[in-house]
Amino acid sequence: MGRNDTPRVIAAFLDSGIGWFLARLVLTFVFWSAGLAHLIGFQHSAAELKTLGLEPAGFLNVVLIVTLLVGSLLIVLDRWLWLGCGILSGFLVVAIVLAHPFWTMEEPARTPHFHVAMEHVSLIGGFMVCAIAARLRDLRR
Repeated sequence: MGRNDTPRVIAAFLDSGIGWFLARLVLTFVFWSAGLAHLIGFQHSAAELKTLGLEPAGFLNVVLIVTLLVGSLLIVLDRWLWLGCGILSGFLVVAIVLAHPFWTMEEPARTPHFHVAMEHVSLIGGFMVCAIAARLRDLRR
């Protein structure tokens, strides 16, 4: 099989509006669901931020919720998608530094935090691919 031998049914799904929408919805699921969870459990979320040494926790919780929901919404709605990808990628970098600084830890805490950080890096790659795909879709129109 060659590089472009995608089966017709798969190609049709990938080229469809519903395939594009579902890809964006699934990519952002962890972010918009977390944003809603932080909103619903506002006090618990603020307390969690406080344990990380982040103050003022209430204000930062609002910033967190807005970041997660606005970034996700821009991607899901395919409006300024590149910006939504950038917002959520920036969030992931900050999350690695503030919540998962594995390089400062000893075992056994180091390895699980390292794995979470690597997952964050992979998601950043997913956002890069999403922004590239959106750009290519725009150019095809």
